[in-house]
Amino acid sequence: MVMENDGGTQINEQTMCLCSRISAMRTSWTENNPGRRFLGCSYYGRPDACEYFKWVDPPLLNPRYKSVMNGLLQNANREVVLEKKWQRRVFYHRPVLGILVLAVLVQYGLWW
Repeated sequence: MVMENDGGTQINEQTMCLCSRISAMRTSWTENNPGRRFLGCSYYGRPDACEYFKWVDPPLLNPRYKSVMNGLLQNANREVVLEKKWQRRVFYHRPVLGILVLAVLVQYGLWW
């Protein structure tokens, strides 16, 4: 199956990379290319990966689009950091709260 994007690039669904594996479509989230799709080796990040790379989407020419996308990415990253901090706090305080409840139950004779 052949797909054609707005930039006129034809991408075969079974495009092979340089090491004869089916390439994987990924999305760039870098500052210069936020949201831009590309094809790369499906073994990317492994020692036996090849250097295959091909843009699927045309270059981002609108600076406003880049600015908005980067702002959204920064907000999303900030939310992820806050969520992780909250999860650590809840994980830390849950045992402390359990111990306090147990101590109150024991003190008032409601436990054993």
